[in-house]
Amino acid sequence: MLGKLIILCGPSGVGKSTLAHAIMNEINKFDFSISATTRAPRLGEEDSVDYYFLSEDEFRRRLKAGAFLETEEVYDGLWYGTLRSEVDRICQKGRHVMFDVDVKGGVNIKKAYGAEALSILIKPPSIQDLRKRLIERGTETSETLETRMNRVREELGYENQFDLAIVNDDLETTTQKLLSTVQAFLDEK
Repeated sequence: MLGKLIILCGPSGVGKSTLAHAIMNEINKFDFSISATTRAPRLGEEDSVDYYFLSEDEFRRRLKAGAFLETEEVYDGLWYGTLRSEVDRICQKGRHVMFDVDVKGGVNIKKAYGAEALSILIKPPSIQDLRKRLIERGTETSETLETRMNRVREELGYENQFDLAIVNDDLETTTQKLLSTVQAFLDEK
């Protein structure tokens, strides 16, 4: 494998995507891993750019064939996952792979790639702070907020399965810490 893998995980609203983009902007050697899903494309989304949009039958066929590194059925029939071929595609270009996935997926990717992957759990300063961030974001209904909050403790319970856990209490400080950590990992032979 030519590239290394950076796996960012953590609860919704903790800043994973913002941090991933900051790393990619500073270290121009990454491509984002494009996930596969069975959901329909949203307005403006393109197949093989935003997601690999697969039928449920095709997703299950590939799952049975061992084509996925990790999958999750979010709702009945609504699947998301990372194709092994996606990692190969990026690494064959001589690039590193950036993941922004759920904690279970991150653990599975780390198991598959071992020392070639750096798994980082991004944590909120507190559960209350995360709740406030999600409310201020304005994208959650009271029902989805409670669903997300119920998952937080479970997700944070995976901390010991990650190489590193970082509390995102200040975006600039967290970004600098991540940049130095990622650069040191990339510099390892």
